[in-house]
Amino acid sequence: MADRPQRRPTPGTTTPLPATSVDGTQVGARRRPRGYLGSGHETIGSDILAVPAALEHLGREGRLGPRNLLEQILGAERRAALERIRADGWYPIEELLALTDVLDARIGAFGLRRVGRTLFQLSHAERTAAALGCGRDVVFGIDGMYHHANRGRDIGGWMLLDVDDARATLEKTTPHHCAVEEGILAEALATVGCRAVVSQRQCFREGHDLCVFEVQCVGGRWAPDDDD
Repeated sequence: MADRPQRRPTPGTTTPLPATSVDGTQVGARRRPRGYLGSGHETIGSDILAVPAALEHLGREGRLGPRNLLEQILGAERRAALERIRADGWYPIEELLALTDVLDARIGAFGLRRVGRTLFQLSHAERTAAALGCGRDVVFGIDGMYHHANRGRDIGGWMLLDVDDARATLEKTTPHHCAVEEGILAEALATVGCRAVVSQRQCFREGHDLCVFEVQCVGGRWAPDDDD
């Protein structure tokens, strides 16, 4: 099970990004999941840097067409601001949410899932390598991972509702886009050798007050004594 670290990285100087989403929504106008207040909510810089890293990866794969489309997706101002983000700094959560709004509008859930996978590798993989050994470790430890990379008061999180021999149900009250969180879960499970299907029974973005995720193991290491 993933543990919470005793020390956090030294806070960095915040470099503001444009404070509106791609559709012009003003900061503070977002719906909030049940129980989320987000007082002083900050995210670690490596989570923000997962966005351009994921786009670069998709560009190399040819999924986005010419490389110059990367700047067209994010915009020159955002790209310039991202160059000043420190991986170990702390920044207002809106800076990440505004970026994922852009991706949601421009390339959809596929790109956001890639951001989630990249985010896990940048912010969590090395730290959790010794703590996560199977799928059950991931579903029990996902809330600890979230609070490692996010700080503030009443910032939501993950709650494990049910778990059995090959399945788990989790409740999510973070402000992050569901597809990003799906990517984080999927990458964490794949990293420990658990082949799993991650789906949503209930989605905040479809009008519910929180998200409910289902994880179904279809092979590999769900429990510590399972074979790869």
